[in-house]
Amino acid sequence: MNRALLIVAVCLLAACGKKSEPVVLGTLEWDRISLPAEASEPVLELDVAEGAMVKAGERLLRLDDRRLQAKLAQAVAEQAQAEQHLSELVHGARPEELDSARAAVASAEAAKIEAQKQYARQADLVKKQLVARATVDTARATLDRSVAALVSAQAQLDVLLHGTRAEQVAQADAAMRAAQSAAEALRLNLARIDVRAPRDGRVDALPFKPGDQPPIGASVASLLVGAAPYARVFVPSGLRASVHEGDKFVLRVKGIDHDLHAHVRSIASEASFTPYYALTGDDASRLVYRAELVVDDKDSTNLPAGLPVEARRAP
Repeated sequence: MNRALLIVAVCLLAACGKKSEPVVLGTLEWDRISLPAEASEPVLELDVAEGAMVKAGERLLRLDDRRLQAKLAQAVAEQAQAEQHLSELVHGARPEELDSARAAVASAEAAKIEAQKQYARQADLVKKQLVARATVDTARATLDRSVAALVSAQAQLDVLLHGTRAEQVAQADAAMRAAQSAAEALRLNLARIDVRAPRDGRVDALPFKPGDQPPIGASVASLLVGAAPYARVFVPSGLRASVHEGDKFVLRVKGIDHDLHAHVRSIASEASFTPYYALTGDDASRLVYRAELVVDDKDSTNLPAGLPVEARRAP
């Protein structure tokens, strides 16, 4: 009898001395996508409700697009103007413009010849003292103006004949491309006025309702995406060296009556301080390493985010 009691006592002492499998704590999470407002415009309508399952490309909500439509129309008009200006510089002067410039040169030449004759007559009369000296001075000024007019007309013709400078064409081409880019950016913004799901997932939150006007960049919808949730846990520094990507873990999720199976997707290489919900025992003052454990069970797709999780290494 005493021998049996001794064996039982030894077994109990061995059981008490055996270390239990360490537990790491965390929460259940989903990959989350946040969709920002491309413009500060009122929400016109919501196409889905929170919690709904959506497919990639499905519209979630629509913002008022009238302001962007007006800006796009202006940008398209400015683009057309820049394109026509470039075309004008590339093709050069029209035949009608050249004919007009040549006619201006001929007219200036005729005026010069007439001014020369008038000056010669006045100069001859001054020599004979038949007219005042001021008359010949006036004739000389008229001749000088006609010569200058001829030089100007010839220069304008030369400009048309030589064509546009390469620098002017390059400047016009740059202005056209800038106008095209501005119009394309507005088209992209306008396309995103209809907020659509980039991936399959579940609508987690729609912070704004019809009539609200979110600021630019504010999140107007968030989606939970991915094939399965994951547990975000914090591994104590004493366990970090033995935990690697691909390791198997067993999860106990609060509110779930059975264990879930998961594997390590990633684990941080830099430590952080222990989060408040992992302040237990000796781990309260230690550094921990953030890890993500992807749930492998197929029946986990309906689990919500935020549930507390306890994780143990799989046997």
